[in-house]
Amino acid sequence: MSCDGGFAGERTMSDSGNSGAWRNDGAMQPHAYDPYLHPELFRGVATRRVFAFLIDMVVISVPVILGYIFIALFGVVTLGIGWALFWLAWPASVIWAIVYYGACIGGPSSATIGMRVMDLELRTWYGAPGYFVLGATHAVLFWVTVSFLSPFVVLVGPFNGRRRLLHDFVLGTVVINNSVRAPAPQAARPY
Repeated sequence: MSCDGGFAGERTMSDSGNSGAWRNDGAMQPHAYDPYLHPELFRGVATRRVFAFLIDMVVISVPVILGYIFIALFGVVTLGIGWALFWLAWPASVIWAIVYYGACIGGPSSATIGMRVMDLELRTWYGAPGYFVLGATHAVLFWVTVSFLSPFVVLVGPFNGRRRLLHDFVLGTVVINNSVRAPAPQAARPY
């Protein structure tokens, strides 16, 4: 309920006599991206998210593989002593992935490298850009839900207009087409 006795976001008569106008007194922000008013924001997002994920896995895997190769060669050079660093490789890989997602989504483009290649962007449900903690939490929650609820995480997407997956619902995020949200400026026509 709001301070004036009405419910936040309820439909009321306004002072000017317009009936049926929505009033939002700040209790809850409306959804910024409506799939029925702007379907182009969500067209092809599910398929492009798959390819963006694969690109991100390559980007994350390359430094991890190079790290393992370095540790293996370092172990040979140090006659086996360097192989003790292998116990650090798995935790370092997890930290690298979390920092990668957090830094990319928290960056100015609100997208990982794979998402940028596929022209996608992660936003909060009310339209704000991503930030580091949201990006890191998004990655952790994705991997946790995939580990326990593998098919259900992906099956949620086709049954909602915004193509959100299970972890998107939990975190309140939306993945949209970036080029539709911010169209490229047209060249001036000489007349």
